[in-house]
Amino acid sequence: MSQRDGFGNGFVIGSIVGGVIGGVLGALLTNRGEQQSVAEPLIEPEQQIKLTTEESMEIARHSLEAKIAQLNSAIDDVRQQLETVNSNSPEQD
Repeated sequence: MSQRDGFGNGFVIGSIVGGVIGGVLGALLTNRGEQQSVAEPLIEPEQQIKLTTEESMEIARHSLEAKIAQLNSAIDDVRQQLETVNSNSPEQD
């Protein structure tokens, strides 16, 4: 019976903490992305008018591939951190 009592409280607290962490990470990543786009524009305004649809699609594809590579790198980093934490925790039988 005690497991049921603690489950509801743990679920609510976990949801709140997860929401806060997700919000903070989202805000940080959004600000970081805005700073990069302001610092290094991919296309200068004069060139935007002259690009064909195929050229603009190619530029967008390269940008998307770069973002996917960044995400994969971040996922790998988190996975390694979690493996380190899990390997240091005592075994539970």
